[in-house]
Amino acid sequence: MLIEILAAAAETAPQTKFGFAEALEQGGFVAYATVAILGIMSFGSFYILFTKWIEQSKVMRQAKNLDGLWRSNTLREGANKLDKNSAWRQLVDDGLAAEEQAAKLTDETERHDWLHGSLARSEATINAKLASGLPFLATVGATAPFIGLFGTVVGIYRALIAIGLAGSASIDKVAGPVGEALIMTALGLLVAVPAVLAYNYLQARNKTIAEMLTGFSSAVLANIASNGQVKPAVAAAPAKPAAPAAKPAAAPAKP
Repeated sequence: MLIEILAAAAETAPQTKFGFAEALEQGGFVAYATVAILGIMSFGSFYILFTKWIEQSKVMRQAKNLDGLWRSNTLREGANKLDKNSAWRQLVDDGLAAEEQAAKLTDETERHDWLHGSLARSEATINAKLASGLPFLATVGATAPFIGLFGTVVGIYRALIAIGLAGSASIDKVAGPVGEALIMTALGLLVAVPAVLAYNYLQARNKTIAEMLTGFSSAVLANIASNGQVKPAVAAAPAKPAAPAAKPAAAPAKP
């Protein structure tokens, strides 16, 4: 009998659910819009992270194959050994094209400035391509917490309205809106933190690649200006190890 009474009381008691889906349902359009915006930001951040990491890794991997370029007889011959769509091939092709145009200049100083400026522009183009997408990560890292804060403010406002309509700050009137507010704050931070980490990581790798491109651009300029006489030291063929000196024959033992 007692068990039946408790079961009937449990059925008649109000069932209140608290969860992510319920919080979104209580938040209405504002909650759904906030979550949708944060979801788009999060997806875009991870997409840029992986695509840029693959692109940077490709450039770094291709840099290991530059020795064949400098061991070739001419720079144009060595350029054919590089990947057609690589950043290093682009620098060499732009340098060779600038050399042909510089031949039309009569002043030697202007010719050098033209070569140097052409390689600098090519290098800047590559760096700009590698940096594309990073402003989105910076924007997400700076704005996502405020978007989550907007959802928090709306949730607190709804909690205050519920308190005012109920006439008392009962937990069943406040828990839902306050929970929604906390969820929006957590989502904003959850989106912003990976975006900031991804931005700093990719920016550091881009800086490393930029230094590599600067050194390679200087080597290309020196090679063109010297008619192929100047090459990086890494391109020199490894020296053969010297043969060990023959040991002197041992003196015969005296009787």
